[in-house]
Amino acid sequence: MLELRNITCGYEPNTPTVRDLSLRLQPGNILCLLGPSGCGKTTTLRAIAGFEQLSAGEIRLQGEVLASTSVHLPPEQRRVGMVFQEYALFPHMNVKDNVAFGLYHWQAADRQSRVQVMLDVVGLQGLELRFPHELSGGQQQRVAIARALAPKPLMLLLDEPFSNLDPDMTIKMRKELYRILRQTQTTAILVTHDHEEAFAMADQVAVMHDGVLVQCDTPETIYQQPSSSFVAEFIGQANTIPGIIQNGHVETEIGPIPHQSDFESGSRVLAMVRPDDIQFTPSETGPGRIESRQFQGSQTLYAIRLQSGQLIHCCMKPIPVYNIETSVMVHITTSHTILFPQPALS
Repeated sequence: MLELRNITCGYEPNTPTVRDLSLRLQPGNILCLLGPSGCGKTTTLRAIAGFEQLSAGEIRLQGEVLASTSVHLPPEQRRVGMVFQEYALFPHMNVKDNVAFGLYHWQAADRQSRVQVMLDVVGLQGLELRFPHELSGGQQQRVAIARALAPKPLMLLLDEPFSNLDPDMTIKMRKELYRILRQTQTTAILVTHDHEEAFAMADQVAVMHDGVLVQCDTPETIYQQPSSSFVAEFIGQANTIPGIIQNGHVETEIGPIPHQSDFESGSRVLAMVRPDDIQFTPSETGPGRIESRQFQGSQTLYAIRLQSGQLIHCCMKPIPVYNIETSVMVHITTSHTILFPQPALS
């Protein structure tokens, strides 16, 4: 459906926001562009929509070139719908007229029928005559989605659509948006900095950092097999523990850690271990000391300071509760781990 070929773009010619980015998206799939603020997610989305020009590479939709260094199809000709972060509803138009805005060239009867279909899809029946200020945040978002989908675009782009909603409404609307996209079989790209949001929505997650695509894969692969320590730490809390490869395992401050890798014996590495793969037991002679704890309902997240000064995190059952300053012995429970080379000392 969509192909980005080595695209480079940005607001200043000499300092591109996105560099040499390539990816492909299959019809009906949902792709999440994930990364910290300023990494180029929204710039990539705007380039696909036609609001940013390319300085290198090309963008193709169903084989047609939308953008390159010599081609720039205007946004209204790309058959791409967009839901903006602020929704951008027209305050002087009611719900029905907002949804119908992109259907001005349709016959009146067809336009009315399409608007009603979209209102049914997003669950806004009976609210046709309300104005945006008379709607909740979740309802405004549904209007924006219905307006973007009404002209039957080939693809839908969404720029952090849940950023203006409270946590409970975010979870509800995330499920609702997922239902709408699957029901309408819409190919979509969603920009977010929240890995939980990306994992809940996406078939593919593209992690960006400093304008570069660093990994694109399924949510499961991104979580279990991150390509770098940045990805590991960004998409979920991760401990990166320094160690040395010896006798088929990694020797670390908290004991040997099993691994499956091609690193040679003697290599200095960072072992990535998730908090739920670390357990501890109180011990007066233990090398760790509980520095903080966060109750999270079904589990408690403990921060443990090791003798070297490094801080690691582990998840434990909420009962019993262990006090801060308790000395502990740390245990690794995973059968294997992901290794990264230790960065060279400068």
